[in-house]
Amino acid sequence: MKLSTIIVFCCLLLGVGSQGWRTFLREAGQGTKDMWRAYSDMREANYKNSDKYFHAPGNYDDA
Repeated sequence: MKLSTIIVFCCLLLGVGSQGWRTFLREAGQGTKDMWRAYSDMREANYKNSDKYFHAPGNYDDA
């Protein structure tokens, strides 16, 4: 129920109707993949307080 509510809210907020569902879902998946890759790189580096360094490239790739 929460997932469907979030999807509907995102559709209304972002205007998914102008770009189509497939495009929206594909781009959301790509953004999730980019953020996951940045998180995995951060975990692999295993440096203390390095989250801001890895967060910036993750957001850049996501956008």
